[in-house]
Amino acid sequence: MAVKIRLRRIGEKRNAIYRIVVADSRVARGGKCIEEIGSYDPNTEPATVKIDADAAKKWLNNGAQPTDVIARLFKNAGIEK
Repeated sequence: MAVKIRLRRIGEKRNAIYRIVVADSRVARGGKCIEEIGSYDPNTEPATVKIDADAAKKWLNNGAQPTDVIARLFKNAGIEK
């Protein structure tokens, strides 16, 4: 099982808000997740990012792979393995 840290889209049409979730890579984007560790709102200026750093580090150390966007958000927030 490949575990990924990725975005789940919520919100309305043309007004996307995302949750940062840990999920099996085989599950659909809006499907069941293992854990929700944050949120991302690109509609605000500057974009609002809330991340549970302890949970993110725990999952990274357990082998979860972040997507490219999540890796960039983690880097900006100062979260590394």
